Amino acid sequence: MKIIIDATSLLLPSAGVKNYMFYWIRALLAEAGPDTISLFPLLDSLPADLNHESSPCGRTDRFRLWLVRFLNIRHNPLSAWWPAIGDVFHASQHIVNVPSRPRLLTSTIYDLTCWLLPDMHREENVIATRRYASRILCQSDGCIAISESARQDAIDILRIPGDRIATIYPGIAEQFFNPPPSEPVRKAHELYKPYFLYVGTIEPRKGVETLLSAYTQLEPDLRSHCDLVLAGMCGWKSETVVVRLADPPPGVRYLGYVPETALPALTVGATALVFPSLYEGFGFPVAQGMAAGVPVITSRGSSLEEVAAGACMLVTPGDAEQLSAAMAAIAESAELRGQLSARGQQRAQAFRWQTSARKSMEFFRAVGHRPRE
Repeated sequence: MKIIIDATSLLLPSAGVKNYMFYWIRALLAEAGPDTISLFPLLDSLPADLNHESSPCGRTDRFRLWLVRFLNIRHNPLSAWWPAIGDVFHASQHIVNVPSRPRLLTSTIYDLTCWLLPDMHREENVIATRRYASRILCQSDGCIAISESARQDAIDILRIPGDRIATIYPGIAEQFFNPPPSEPVRKAHELYKPYFLYVGTIEPRKGVETLLSAYTQLEPDLRSHCDLVLAGMCGWKSETVVVRLADPPPGVRYLGYVPETALPALTVGATALVFPSLYEGFGFPVAQGMAAGVPVITSRGSSLEEVAAGACMLVTPGDAEQLSAAMAAIAESAELRGQLSARGQQRAQAFRWQTSARKSMEFFRAVGHRPRE
């Protein structure tokens, strides 16, 4: 079987989707066996490293992005001329006119935030995502959902039959399971105190303003002992938070974008990882924190509660007082930190890329043997 994977997201600045695609494709290439994996558009191999902040685009990559945009033009008849398509074309997010219709079309379901929380996205992003859903997700012979929560949302909102959707968890980079010592990263960023850590894009859906309010509600003695460190790119509608971070309260440190290679060490050095997002299709920082043995605080609902599976402290999204109480409880109890660390490491074993790739190849082979409707 020849499987074509849409890897356009690797050519763009991105966070969660780019992370998923980079490691998923790498694991698929190792797991494919007699089957072949090719990358669209015209990628010979994966980029050398994973950089969320920028695109690796040289002249050739700019042509590839132009090609995707050209093929996505509505009713573009030239998309049918694309040569040498495989048995399966797997769409990841960006392509909406599949080139030269393959025998089978599959796709990934990440989340349904553009339906559930449309105000948390740019209008053009909502339009593009809904177009992707109608042209790709709803027309696919099979879909991979990255959580059971995302799968159920797709069934309820998009009316995709449940038997067409397989839930296959992503994996976590191996460095989080065996993180390096934190001291070099802490020294590089002058992190001399214990710290709570937030990792993620700075945007309204992630609950960063709630986190800042929760931290300022901690008792002064605790704040003087334990900093709040935020690591991530500034995203859409982040101006208000950026203003607060430009002149932060005492103890708040904003590091900006931290390279993927430094995140395991930054994570393992934290007193707790705090991820108070309103909604996630999976929530990589939560799984990464658990893999590193760090206590995690995250939100009830969406996939976050599913990923946590009893191994994290859960709070109501948007409730700064409850979040503050959870942060204080972890900081003040070594016993609680130890319990959450042990449960988190055990739960994180469910998020291995080798397992994800094996189940994905089983999915492709099962869809490939399914009669076309």
